[in-house]
Amino acid sequence: MRNRKPKTSSFLIESPKIEKQDVLSQLSDKRGTSLFLGKYSLNEVAAVLMKRDFLKEAQAKDLWPLDFELDSSGYPLQRLQIFYRTKKPENVIVDLKIREGRYKVKNAFALKYLSSDYDFLFLEWLTLQNPRLEFTQERTPLPGQSHPGLNLGRKVLDLFVYLGRIMKKDGLLAFPAYFHNALLFSRYFHFFNPAKEGEIQAVRKSFTDVSFKNLAWIVHTNCLRWKDNQVYEWQAEPQAHPFNKTLNKYFDSKAYKDEVKNVQENLRFTIDWEDYRIKMQNLVSI
Repeated sequence: MRNRKPKTSSFLIESPKIEKQDVLSQLSDKRGTSLFLGKYSLNEVAAVLMKRDFLKEAQAKDLWPLDFELDSSGYPLQRLQIFYRTKKPENVIVDLKIREGRYKVKNAFALKYLSSDYDFLFLEWLTLQNPRLEFTQERTPLPGQSHPGLNLGRKVLDLFVYLGRIMKKDGLLAFPAYFHNALLFSRYFHFFNPAKEGEIQAVRKSFTDVSFKNLAWIVHTNCLRWKDNQVYEWQAEPQAHPFNKTLNKYFDSKAYKDEVKNVQENLRFTIDWEDYRIKMQNLVSI
């Protein structure tokens, strides 16, 4: 049986044969809150999704057809949602809050090596989920999850990198709402603050025998403790995926890596297992 190619819907461009230079071409005069990032129509957004195989992946997961919605009521912050079949909350596949703008570097260590501000695509919020799947006793959620994920994180990051480079940004900036988001992002993103980078590495390396999912819930339920037995509460800071050469050089520098390593080696944490057991039992019973 041959694999079927995704059919184009009303918002997709007619031809699937798109050259990179044509995907987002002739857009310099187009501005408006009805456009994605003030520049791109949903037709052009769909063209990029098609070129980067997101639509193909969606069809392979039986998430087809798709419908899109763009909310620009908070412009320049915009919310782009992709739905399975119809625009209903229970059908959300992708929920993205994004904007472009400048970020002022505040960390004193970083300012020794960097300029004060850079131009980024801000990923304020990102949910990727399969609304056709439910969690089970064998497949439990991470904090904040309503449905199992899409397993398309790397492909979606590639989409943003592609878009950010076309827009000539200095990089992507993410705001990890949960500790486990920061840990997942750390494969591709770095905190400007090396102490924060060292902190999440220290937590992970302190409990190599604890599963990623358990550690996520331990932090989320405030059952992780600092060395002095104070509760560890997740405090989000921005993580950058740099395109800019200066930013790349900073995150790859010996000074940055040495500071991260120093922090990571000197932090100690413990887990209140009894408190964790009680809180998880209460969550399950809700």
